[in-house]
Amino acid sequence: MPDQAGRPELRNVAIVAHVDHGKTTLVDAMLRQSGAFGERAELVDRVMDSGDLEREKGITILAKHTAVSWQGYTINVVDTPGHADFGGEVERGLSMVDGVVLLVDASEGPLPQTRFVLRKTLTAGLPVMLVVNKTDRGDARIAEVVDESLELLLELADELDLDESVTGHLLDLPVVYASGRAGKASRIRPGDGELPDAEDLTALFETLLATVPPPSDDPDAPLQMHVTNLDASSFLGRIALCRVRAGVVRRGQQVAWCREDGSTPRVKITELMMTEALTRVPADEARAGDLVAVAGIAEVTIGDTLADPERPVALPRIDVDEPAISMTIGTNTSPLAGRDPVPGKKLTARLVKNRLDAELVGNVSVRVLPTERPDTWEVQGRGELALAVLVETMRREGFELTVGKPQVVTKTIDGKLHEPFEQLSVDVPEDALGAVTQLLAARKGEMGDMVHGEGRVRMEFRVPSRGLIGFRTEFLTITRGAGIASHVFDGYGPWVGEIRTRNKGSLISDRSGPVTPYAIDQLADRGTLFVGPTTLVYGGMVVGEYTRNEDLEVNITREKKLTNIRSSTSDVLVKLIPPTFLSLEQSLEFCATDECVEVTPENVRIRKTELDPNLRARARSRAKAAANAAK
Repeated sequence: MPDQAGRPELRNVAIVAHVDHGKTTLVDAMLRQSGAFGERAELVDRVMDSGDLEREKGITILAKHTAVSWQGYTINVVDTPGHADFGGEVERGLSMVDGVVLLVDASEGPLPQTRFVLRKTLTAGLPVMLVVNKTDRGDARIAEVVDESLELLLELADELDLDESVTGHLLDLPVVYASGRAGKASRIRPGDGELPDAEDLTALFETLLATVPPPSDDPDAPLQMHVTNLDASSFLGRIALCRVRAGVVRRGQQVAWCREDGSTPRVKITELMMTEALTRVPADEARAGDLVAVAGIAEVTIGDTLADPERPVALPRIDVDEPAISMTIGTNTSPLAGRDPVPGKKLTARLVKNRLDAELVGNVSVRVLPTERPDTWEVQGRGELALAVLVETMRREGFELTVGKPQVVTKTIDGKLHEPFEQLSVDVPEDALGAVTQLLAARKGEMGDMVHGEGRVRMEFRVPSRGLIGFRTEFLTITRGAGIASHVFDGYGPWVGEIRTRNKGSLISDRSGPVTPYAIDQLADRGTLFVGPTTLVYGGMVVGEYTRNEDLEVNITREKKLTNIRSSTSDVLVKLIPPTFLSLEQSLEFCATDECVEVTPENVRIRKTELDPNLRARARSRAKAAANAAK
């Protein structure tokens, strides 16, 4: 056991891993085996993923924590997202803990986003234990995965220039073999494809207690609490989630609120709560090392410090990676704004701006900047997924929006334009190797490594972030859904020039009205349609993908002309090809540079930014002239 100074009965630990390696499922099993659920409780899979979007997408978006009680110990477990897009959540999670459980899949091993969270972990100087999960997978390769994980840790330690004491700890890395779904863990390595030789997760709990030190925070020092996350309650108002770094805090106590502007007003903590399993319960006091929730400070924000009023000393603010992707978000300006059968209730610029400002309070990785238009704002974030989640959340809250195509956030370094790059890892069937390589070459990707497996190939690329906008849909089409792709930010590099990410144009409606079956039948050979019969469209709305590399304006509301001549075959029913309905993320990927997405609670429509065809033609002419002048 590590040094027992401070709080020997307490552990604060984060579980970090790549997406879909089983973090949330493992936390479920820990809660069940600690008796967190009563005998009659209804057990729900992935209980920590409480948001609707998290359950639908099968991913963790927000860092959350739970308290597991085991044999007299309290283990605060922070479940962090695996997506690099939610890097702000990972950084906040790591700021709350004293150690990390690195979870890797027994087949896939460490992947790019594993590298991302591990770099954050080693930079923070936290001890690490390795858990190889899903050992019962048919394609498990446990020994190789352990070696790959150790190599990655040592590589990152060398890259970060960490001292020898850290490297020595990594060489003696404790390893646990587990199956989160089966609720079993063992220190003895099972055979590939086999369950661990154990009845429960005892080996996991024991190794965790031996590896992760108890909090070393001093309860006798002046009070310091770091605000790492925010929540809200209709009864209590804004709730600050904090780690008590020093001292003791009590309900009703006066504290100094150390704000970003340097001011330290005194405020009263009206409510103090701690977590038991998944429930917050009132507490009279909390000591250094505890994770608590406090209410009573209406405008507190992430990174603030709550300190001793007599000796207010602020803790360092949470450092978050720079945003790499941006998109414009504004009010819905289409002819169908507010005209859906169930229209959005939030249509004005004031409501949109208030909502974006509210997002800044609880999301440290997002930035909101003004644009030339008073009803549109530029929103910057770590990736497409993070921004799409924000738009989807606003849509479900009743907003109607116009969302621009995602763009990269560029920088000027030494007088030259630089753009963000990503480290991309793809795992594809061998028969898709040529097509995927060609796809990434067109997007300016440079291959760094290739490893052949049984019928599959894993490749590493360095790709401009621009080249990955719209990549996912085309990649899944080429690999017939069998490809796995993941990427992580890899710094800035010189601008690589023009990248054509779409080789087909759009079918654009040239007038408003309901779509007719007759028009759909006439346009069936022109491309893939996104709308079905009776759908309301308007001039400038994108109704499909054209087969050629140019846009085509079509009359999709055209009706069949009636005559007084009847024929026995004239009214034969026509079989229509079902339309392709795009999700919000697919629509954002599909967008061309002169297109945007109309988002309402009921519909997602792609449209031209400029609806008037004459103004679009003038804009194209000006762009062509500017390009010729540049040559």
